[in-house]
Amino acid sequence: MNRIISTIVPINIENIDTDQIIPARFLKATSREGFGKNLFRDWRYEQDDESKPKKDFPLNNPTWNGKVLVAGKNFGCGSSREHAAWAIKDHGFDAVVSSFFADIFRNNALNNFLLPVQVSDDFLQKIFEAANRDPSTVIDINLETQTIRIENTGEQESFDINPYKKTCLLNGYDDIDYLLSLRKEIETFENSNQSVA
Repeated sequence: MNRIISTIVPINIENIDTDQIIPARFLKATSREGFGKNLFRDWRYEQDDESKPKKDFPLNNPTWNGKVLVAGKNFGCGSSREHAAWAIKDHGFDAVVSSFFADIFRNNALNNFLLPVQVSDDFLQKIFEAANRDPSTVIDINLETQTIRIENTGEQESFDINPYKKTCLLNGYDDIDYLLSLRKEIETFENSNQSVA
């Protein structure tokens, strides 16, 4: 993952917790697949009935689509369930943009190749405003340069990311892959220590 250039799905609601992202009754599986269909389940359907989608909810509105979910402040608060990141990723999103993320959600997202992009409150509102004016608004998220840009307006902002997690995302590494990528350095270090002893 280096760059995500996509239209967005805006959910302009603050304090979206993990139980709203993926309700607890769907946490029975241990595999990561299949959670996307229940993403925001209680907000998407009337009385938990898939035949009755709520037309005003963004995930049910064909106006909105893309690989970037843009949400209000304090996204991913609540319980520590990793399934929240699984559901968002399984639904087809590669990044979530908000002006604040709960720490546990942020870590779970990064561990599942879902990029949490934290922006200022002002920049978040600019994204929502641009999308409301034009639903085909495109966001360009560049992980290498750690910038996010609203293509329609040219406005841009930088974002922070843990350097280790950045390396993993850029190379498609999980924690084990990262260690394996350092095999030669580890062997060199071990050999140099043996020769000293």
